[in-house]
Amino acid sequence: MFVLGNFIIALAKILDILLTLYTWIIIAQAVISWVRPDPYNPIVRFLYAVTEPVLRPLRRRLPLNWGGFDFSPLLIILLIIFLQEFLIKSLLQWGYRL
Repeated sequence: MFVLGNFIIALAKILDILLTLYTWIIIAQAVISWVRPDPYNPIVRFLYAVTEPVLRPLRRRLPLNWGGFDFSPLLIILLIIFLQEFLIKSLLQWGYRL
């Protein structure tokens, strides 16, 4: 059973790293959106291609744009923090118990 426990622990740690990386990508996209970036820049295209599939449905369902500020990245970051605190820690505890 210890092999399954080690696998679950490794999976939880990888998922935690990916969620942290995605948080930083969302922060970078939000900072870049404050200026007028070149839409043909490969970095800008990458940031929008990675974040828009998550942000667009949220913007469509919840009007989180007040006074010219878009709060949907903040809501997504809060959701990621919740996932890290609940899902990742639950997986780690489950893996350590096996």
